[in-house]
Amino acid sequence: MICLGIDPGLGRLGYGIVALQGSMFKALSYGCLETSPKDALEKRLLRVHETLETLLASFPVDCVAVEKLYFGKNKTTAEMVWQARGVVLLMVALAKKPLVEPNPGDVKIAVSGSGSAEKMQIQKMVQRLLNLSELPRPDDAADGLAIAITGLLFFRHNQRMENSNGIAT
Repeated sequence: MICLGIDPGLGRLGYGIVALQGSMFKALSYGCLETSPKDALEKRLLRVHETLETLLASFPVDCVAVEKLYFGKNKTTAEMVWQARGVVLLMVALAKKPLVEPNPGDVKIAVSGSGSAEKMQIQKMVQRLLNLSELPRPDDAADGLAIAITGLLFFRHNQRMENSNGIAT
């Protein structure tokens, strides 16, 4: 099973593609798309679209996990991120891939066992779970990997629940 995990953003969009083989996770690809605030909004959104289109065409993805967003008071940042997230959700729908939307707490719990884990704890656990030789960088890419791991766990759980509902006991 393979999941594309996305930490949505317009200035920086982190992604990770993770495979689950038995009980072992394996990173297939990860990185961070950066767009310049000097570019027009539509040009930046197009880069998000093109990058995701390439990723979805390059890997046999079974599901896509996109982190739910939470913003306090910074409405300008929120607006930009929501627009990028909209492009991501459209791409998932066009690719006809199942969507998993964990919130940040779900990701922290799935990867570290604690909903209050710090960024560095998450990075170290991602490194350990994926058997990476070094911490995944930048932070956005590490988040994309953590979201993909969470997406795989949620997707597998949902599949098991669907399968068990069809079995007579």
